[in-house]
Amino acid sequence: MKELELYFHIPFCVKKCNYCDFLSFSPQTAAALNGQEAVTDAYMDALLLETLGRADEAGEYRVVSIFVGGGTPSLIPTGRVEELMETIRRSFCLAPDVECTIEVNPGTVDEEKLRRYKRAGFNRLSIGLQSAKEKELKCLGRIHTWPDFLKAYQAARRAGFSNINVDIISALPEQTLSECLETVQAVLALVPPPEHISAYSLIVEEGTPFYERFERGQLQLPDEDTERSMYVETGKILKNAGYEQYEISNYAREGYACRHNLGYWRRRDYLGFGIGSASLMGNERFSNADSLRDYLNAPLDQRIGRTVLTEAQQMEETMFLGLRTTRGVSGEEFVRTFNRTLESVYGDVIRRNERDGLLRWQGDCLSLTDRGMDLANYVMAQFLTGT
Repeated sequence: MKELELYFHIPFCVKKCNYCDFLSFSPQTAAALNGQEAVTDAYMDALLLETLGRADEAGEYRVVSIFVGGGTPSLIPTGRVEELMETIRRSFCLAPDVECTIEVNPGTVDEEKLRRYKRAGFNRLSIGLQSAKEKELKCLGRIHTWPDFLKAYQAARRAGFSNINVDIISALPEQTLSECLETVQAVLALVPPPEHISAYSLIVEEGTPFYERFERGQLQLPDEDTERSMYVETGKILKNAGYEQYEISNYAREGYACRHNLGYWRRRDYLGFGIGSASLMGNERFSNADSLRDYLNAPLDQRIGRTVLTEAQQMEETMFLGLRTTRGVSGEEFVRTFNRTLESVYGDVIRRNERDGLLRWQGDCLSLTDRGMDLANYVMAQFLTGT
């Protein structure tokens, strides 16, 4: 059977963070806009209906990963999350070793809730820390403190989770290199340390409070050299601590790379459920609309933007997604998929970037060099445009 991934979007948060441009909002805001008090229950009802209604699309597939993200899925009543997992289990063919991840935020979970997640079938937890420093958490608009995170992390270990990811963000307003690395060291000092660390660099996205402050000249960000030092030094520290960098922003102990994310970068088929969620099925991309009101009324009628990818578009995606990983793009797999060699399609681009020290061959795989990682967007753009 072909392999499939499932993603379920829970759009609710206690409050919107200052940097966040994800499709998310508080239940109170959603209820006011949609004239419906029990909006989270209504959303879960719609999500279950969509899950049941889409099951036939996966008849030829075996599900190898499930990811419940948001938003803050742990804000939803635990019983509704258990109901979702049971519906998934009844509706789809799951691999015996299916990876099941749920995102949680400190301040929204306790040990009992985490134990129930474990019994429901979740075997991987992703905790949004972002920073170990109180002033940075306040700047970001997070609802939790460092002690709140420690409490959630320790509760997750007691609940039996042996595969935990911790999210952190660098290049924060007024952040120094030493302050950035203090968060990295604090995460490594956890007992036991997490199996996976996602270390992102802040991007100021349009439509966020940070963007408004940036436009007014009121957001003091680290300069480019400092931001690069944060990235490089974070990688060195994590490598010395036994973590392998397997993607631009992701590090894992051996055997703990996130299978769900690797599936995205390798263009494995996936189905998205909930508002704004994207899907890729058989080289056709589509997504759900982002209207909560419309989704609550007709969850099975929300698909938009259907695009059947041309072979050229499939090749481009293979390159700009695959080059995000340290493994890179396999020449053999490219030939097997497209019946053409990488050199016959992208020879000029490859040679130019090899000459500039941005790309290299590691055995059969074409990958970014360390310098290429720093200039990843520049390199990947060349495979999109052919320039």
